Amino acid sequence: MKEDLQRLTEDVALEVAGLTKRFGSYTAVDGVSFRVGRGEIFGFLGPNGAGKTTTIKMLAGLLKPDGGTITIRGRDMARDPAACKQVTAYIPDRPYLYEKLTGYEFLQFVASLYDLSRQQFSTIEHYLQLFDLLDWQHHLIECYSHGMRQKIIMTAAFMLDAPLIIVDEPMVGLDPKSARIVKELLKNHARQGNSIFLSTHSLEIAEELCDRIGIIVHGRLRALGSQESLRREAQLEDSDLEEIFLELTGADELTAIIAALKGGRG
Repeated sequence: MKEDLQRLTEDVALEVAGLTKRFGSYTAVDGVSFRVGRGEIFGFLGPNGAGKTTTIKMLAGLLKPDGGTITIRGRDMARDPAACKQVTAYIPDRPYLYEKLTGYEFLQFVASLYDLSRQQFSTIEHYLQLFDLLDWQHHLIECYSHGMRQKIIMTAAFMLDAPLIIVDEPMVGLDPKSARIVKELLKNHARQGNSIFLSTHSLEIAEELCDRIGIIVHGRLRALGSQESLRREAQLEDSDLEEIFLELTGADELTAIIAALKGGRG
């Protein structure tokens, strides 16, 4: 029994139990629980205002939960936040960067926070080349477009080679070539035994990348499982993820809206 428990713990990269966050009388996240295994890409979906961003900020250590626990690679976020952050890379949808630093200086700064070796830091050349940033690395970040800023934060995350990557809307601002590269980098990172927690509004991306998916609605986890199990739950055996998502999050309301819009055009 003890060995089974140890094996289960070793296979889990991220465990969330009863996670809750309130803002005054409003409960943004209400008792959410799930696990992300090692080598897994876990998708986190939900409508606007469902609690995705609040959950992500708690996982990244930016918000303190009002209830529940977050365990990353066996480390408790409340008891040892520094250790949890040391094994986590966070890619926000709107990265905050120091604009008076060059891209290269920003990467040096991140490397110093994580105490990366010179050999680990040298991997940035590979990622800068992939993202067409080599010629921009010594320019101030204030000159970067939104897409370039996203690519420099991606470079920082992959440079860290963290066991867990938490990524919010990874393709925002990226051109098609860079978006494809990011997909392949995420897949490769997972193949090496690392884990990805991915929040996105793009159901096509989730369908392509994710091993399992959690759907949050009004702060509560509405559904959790593989795409196949979600199809069974939604009773839509031959449907794509978009139809499943709409069914589980309020397809009846959408159908009425579409009918009303069509009627208005008539």
